[in-house]
Amino acid sequence: MREDVIVIGGGIIGVSAAYFLAREGVPVTLLEMGALCNGSSWGNAGLIVPCHSKPVPGPGVLWQGIRWMLDPESPFYIRPRLDPALIRWLWRFRDYCNPQAVHAAVPLFRDMQRASLDLYRQIIPEEGIECHFEQAGGVELFRDVGRFAQARQEVEEMQAFGLDMRLLDREAVRALEPAVHPEVVGGIHYREDAHLDPALFVEGLAAAARRYGAVIRTRAEVSALEGENGGVTVRLAGGESLAAGQVVLAAGAWSPGLARGLGVGLLMQPAKGYSITMQRPRNAPRIPLHLAEARMAVTPMGPYLRLAGTLELAGISTTINQRRVNAIARNATAYLAETEGEVVRVWSGMRPLAPDGLPYIGRARRAPGLILATGHAMLGVSMGPITGKLVAEIAMGKQPSLDVRAFGAERFS
Repeated sequence: MREDVIVIGGGIIGVSAAYFLAREGVPVTLLEMGALCNGSSWGNAGLIVPCHSKPVPGPGVLWQGIRWMLDPESPFYIRPRLDPALIRWLWRFRDYCNPQAVHAAVPLFRDMQRASLDLYRQIIPEEGIECHFEQAGGVELFRDVGRFAQARQEVEEMQAFGLDMRLLDREAVRALEPAVHPEVVGGIHYREDAHLDPALFVEGLAAAARRYGAVIRTRAEVSALEGENGGVTVRLAGGESLAAGQVVLAAGAWSPGLARGLGVGLLMQPAKGYSITMQRPRNAPRIPLHLAEARMAVTPMGPYLRLAGTLELAGISTTINQRRVNAIARNATAYLAETEGEVVRVWSGMRPLAPDGLPYIGRARRAPGLILATGHAMLGVSMGPITGKLVAEIAMGKQPSLDVRAFGAERFS
């Protein structure tokens, strides 16, 4: 097999893969259909969150989503439609909405995110990347007394997995973060977590990958993948064809369509998220906040503050639903003492979501030249560097640093 590798996707996962391959001297070319970091890696909350190691599916999640189908401003919105692919996905999603599936997934997410956090702490100073990285922890805020009472069980459940978190009463929350609204009744302090500006990190990592010899091509849209002579032929939208010994597919929500060309079926739905980036208000929070009932996050990023949230299953579309944006802004005012800041950008992007909430990482059995690195849902930043390292190891024929068997491409076949 040829030793060169093509990486498809210029977000944090694709760039991480190109970086680790290039650093090992592997000839690698990265192809991105738009600009680098133009998708979910740009507008996300910028969180590295080992303490948030639960998958999207869980007890009651599906039925709550169904109840919210009539509310387009809800945190988890499923647009009603007769779509066979969505119906198949929801049927399998239902299988993982139980405590057993959650408890099986937590150690996988925990170990992946802790490994990524270690890589962030290593790479950022080594490569001189300026991205406002801080390991300052985070706090989940509660306004509802009943919901906060349930949080004690959640904390004990996650502490059993070795995660570093503790309950805070109203006074302890405000002592830790004075920017919190007085009506917040309590919180959970996530002491392991970190945050950064994801776009600055990806741009800095891409520059480092280039220094190690990676070729990065933007405005290079891939239209199809074809198997050929043990390798893979990559067809570009402009008619150009490239041959590679191996392809790392890190194209996010667009990955299933490309994988089908090699006979690999990925059960996945695009989940749209939104964010509002504003100039940092005078009384902005100093650490990331998770707004429990609103299911959104607030992250300080250098001179900016980002509000991010919602999960919308409505097919691939980055059009912005202003009602959902307004709901994010309105919900923030219920938890923060001040949210007045000049809006810099309103963003929407597609997060790739498998029915069990786990990513797809590893070599495809049906197409040995294809290595998958996709399906990370809302944890792409949190698991990006370790995913890049793992797929680089796989491409080089090394034993992966972490066991990736649970993330197999054909697990739903």
